Amino acid sequence: MSKSVVKADLISIQVGLPKTINQGEADDSPNSSWTTGFFKNPVQGKIWLSHTNLEGDGQADLHNHGGLEKAINTYPHEHYTYWEQTLGWRKLDAGSFGENFTINGLLESDVCIGDIFDVGEARIQVSQPRQPCWKLSRRWGIHDLALQVQNTGRTGWYFRVLTEGFVEAGTQLVLSERPHPQWSVSLANDIMHQRTSDMEAARSLMECDGLALRWKATLAKRVATGSASSNDARLYGPSPSSS
Repeated sequence: MSKSVVKADLISIQVGLPKTINQGEADDSPNSSWTTGFFKNPVQGKIWLSHTNLEGDGQADLHNHGGLEKAINTYPHEHYTYWEQTLGWRKLDAGSFGENFTINGLLESDVCIGDIFDVGEARIQVSQPRQPCWKLSRRWGIHDLALQVQNTGRTGWYFRVLTEGFVEAGTQLVLSERPHPQWSVSLANDIMHQRTSDMEAARSLMECDGLALRWKATLAKRVATGSASSNDARLYGPSPSSS
């Protein structure tokens, strides 16, 4: 990891409230409606960032999204070119992966669990990699898209908010503290999703102070049972006929 990479450009901020999508309103056409906070629109000017979310933002599934440790969903804009080329997509707009912050200049390999950044008036901390879910797949009509995102490691990550304040697109995220330089988001992804039989790595990662509690609990269960839990429900969700 390059020690010189300490900041990123915040090129766009998106917010949106949950809404119900009926058949034919998304790129695929599920047989029943589904509710999601995935669809977010860019905002101009300063916007208030609280401990739980940006003003005007919300999540449909509060058990798995949002809250103190997932206040800001962040995605590197650099990944957009990969997805456009790999999937044959048109040019993607900021927010196409349902993220709040679209940034440029930092990737998963450049950011560590527990990293603290200053952005505008706020201070934020990396809490965990994003774990893509089936709603990303349903939004774009590609059944295994969430799995593809997970397997490539192009997941993005979440921030918790340490200090509330106004933030604005066009400014920068500047690294101020790095307490766990050994735990990049890329490495955390690798241990969680690829090195699932490496119990020593799971044990070490779960002891990282800055890691989100849900990730700690998942890793602790893995270590206790000696096996990784299935991710099928998160990755594929309900079938269209039963959702």
